[in-house]
Amino acid sequence: MKICVVGAGYVGLTTAVCFAEMGHTIRLIDVDQEKIEKIREGVAPIYEEGLQELLTKNREKIEAISDYDFDEDIIFICVGTPSRPDGKIDLRYVTGAAESIAKKMREGSVVVVKSTVFPGTTEGVVAPIIREHCPDFSIAMNPEFLREGKAIHDFLHPDRVVIGVSDGRGEDVLRELYQPLHAPILITTPTEAEMIKYASNALLATKISFANEVGNVCKMLGIDTHRVMEGVGMDHRISPHFLNAGMGFGGSCFPKDLRGIYGGAKELGYEMEIIKAVLDVNEKQPMKVVEILEKYMEITGKVIAVLGLAFKADTDDVRESRSIPLIRALREKGAVVRAYDPMATENMRKIIPDIVYCRSVAEALQDADACVIATDWKEFEYIDFSPMKNTLVVEGRRILKKREGITYEGVCW
Repeated sequence: MKICVVGAGYVGLTTAVCFAEMGHTIRLIDVDQEKIEKIREGVAPIYEEGLQELLTKNREKIEAISDYDFDEDIIFICVGTPSRPDGKIDLRYVTGAAESIAKKMREGSVVVVKSTVFPGTTEGVVAPIIREHCPDFSIAMNPEFLREGKAIHDFLHPDRVVIGVSDGRGEDVLRELYQPLHAPILITTPTEAEMIKYASNALLATKISFANEVGNVCKMLGIDTHRVMEGVGMDHRISPHFLNAGMGFGGSCFPKDLRGIYGGAKELGYEMEIIKAVLDVNEKQPMKVVEILEKYMEITGKVIAVLGLAFKADTDDVRESRSIPLIRALREKGAVVRAYDPMATENMRKIIPDIVYCRSVAEALQDADACVIATDWKEFEYIDFSPMKNTLVVEGRRILKKREGITYEGVCW
């Protein structure tokens, strides 16, 4: 098939290279000319495991352009939906894409929204915009369930494919498109598909904040949080996934999506108390690290090494990283922060420019008064802490394998 993907961000680029890997011809559109030039040169503008390899392999199948000019019959909208100050999502990129698509698309095309939007948006906002310019089309909602760091694997080996459609034509086209993946396909309405995405992320985030709440109490009791959650996760109704207590969740999805569903529901007149509590717990969790440090020292003037800036390992994404509020809190208390991350330094520098960025773990630890491990990079499993002035180590992700010879505390274990 010939497919157009609008938006060359994390979801759009992953979608493009994976459909190309499946044998389709792709036109990829993004208004960011610098990003498009990189893709044309065969260089992935973001880091994601396996992404560069698939882009290189399928470069001839992917045409990257910055103008809305296409003749494809399947068009995916994969643009960003950032949070507004009130928590609701900002639809300007979605509506802008819909407007531009509608002016150039063929009649009879299938327009598929993959961007995460509040339930009712595809049929209530996107479809009417397209209908003003092109009355004959099919609209669909096809949410993504991609883990950053594992997005390529998750796209090509999905647990399920959710297709929200309002007519048979859209269903037939998308069934054919996804059939080679041999995954269960669930056909819903577009609004149900939108809610499935929000509800899935909300439940996973709830498990994380629940584990952190339990972990905070376990620490007070002096018992092993991870042993407790191991026992909880052995129940097949619960599963062990997303029960690792730590500094909380970040990234481009969970915080934004929880704020989005909370804000949207509030506008409908319903207060989602559980979602609010999940967000509150997540905001407070990084401050547990500061509390632990203050048990041992007056932070003002101390050198604190922060290892890990990405919100999770195997990505360079720092959006909503728990390192951000941690570093800001340390700075407010007068600490000198030295930071290191294998991939995310340049992205974090754009958000927090005025700390010391180091090129290695050893450089970050040199004469440090304390170290915080904030991301679970495999590189951090075995660390030589001898360059430190005081070997106080506070861990937020339980990745460290060797703890002998240091003063050690976990954030909630």
